[in-house]
Amino acid sequence: MAATVTENALLLDSVGRTYGEREALSSLTLTLPQGSSLAVLGANGAGKTTLLRVLSGLLRPTSGKASVLGHELPKETWAIRGRVGLLGHDPMLYRALTVRENLAHQSRLLKVDSGRADELIHAVGLSGRADEPLRGLSRGMIQRAAAARALLADPKLMLLDEPYANLDPGGRSLLSPLLEGGRTVVVSGHDPKDLLQRTDMALGLKAGRTLFLKASADVTEADLDRAYER
Repeated sequence: MAATVTENALLLDSVGRTYGEREALSSLTLTLPQGSSLAVLGANGAGKTTLLRVLSGLLRPTSGKASVLGHELPKETWAIRGRVGLLGHDPMLYRALTVRENLAHQSRLLKVDSGRADELIHAVGLSGRADEPLRGLSRGMIQRAAAARALLADPKLMLLDEPYANLDPGGRSLLSPLLEGGRTVVVSGHDPKDLLQRTDMALGLKAGRTLFLKASADVTEADLDRAYER
């Protein structure tokens, strides 16, 4: 079934997410055009990871309306499968399998040609380690393998939750153009000033609530102080 044509990658209207009585996201509203990039800023526990997992379809919103790539969540989560790539704290790979076996398994699930996995193994710099089980690889190497997994279906939207954690500068420079080039991107991380330099828009969160939503170039030190409780 063809994807719905839309000019916006994300449309959120008063989206909330609770865990029992705890409110992780509250009345979040935003619009992100296709091809744009959004930095999600805030201290630990602000709701950044919850937001990205809702956008990926892994978590259901408990209130409000969410549309990703023109498809309503959670009703049409199936329609964004493969079109949204998520790279976060969990590599979503099997530690007992090799890099190549992991990507082959994901390729079958996503109905992607096996040649795509070989291409990405080379692109993320793992050609020499592709036939080793993940449990024997460093955290940085596993992050590279996870990036390859997230890119398998050539997604239109990338959701990046601290994507460069555990990477050395060489790994970061290798993955950055693969993950961010020419795609709609939502990214969180520990270095807000770096994120602001690389994104179009910025969303500041605190305890699941919106502090600000503005052009990245317009975010002030006072905004960052509020978001990071400095």
